Amino acid sequence: MEKTGLIPSIRQRVVIGRTCDRLVRKGLMKWERGKLRLTIAGEKELRMLELRQYRSERPRKWDGKWRVLIFDIPEKQRVLRNKVRHTLRMFGFAQLQGSVWVYPYDCEDLIVLFKADAHIGKNVLYMVVDALENDTWLRHEFLLRR
Repeated sequence: MEKTGLIPSIRQRVVIGRTCDRLVRKGLMKWERGKLRLTIAGEKELRMLELRQYRSERPRKWDGKWRVLIFDIPEKQRVLRNKVRHTLRMFGFAQLQGSVWVYPYDCEDLIVLFKADAHIGKNVLYMVVDALENDTWLRHEFLLRR
């Protein structure tokens, strides 16, 4: 089950923990009552990323890994679901299926900030996967070469 990405491996937990620690050290997040929260600086950083539409410098060569985001937000929170979809589109993610979105470059910091801002940590699963079946259209969509 761990290989499917549905149960985080120890390595994944360490990487996510490092990302959170790095964002805390940068002053973008803080621990509050056992939960990570955005600081004012973190909110500003997220807004700046949103304004730039997260158009960061992309690596010269794609690492061949897909960043997959899956969310499960109840129907009664339709406004929040729509906000998540809109934000992912704005950041450049492609919709793979209903609540499954994909992006080819590292965006973990952005996702951690966004999850904290929208208070959707438990409703969103971020994965880094080595392969996606039938990803030719995605590679074309993102102008990627292996």
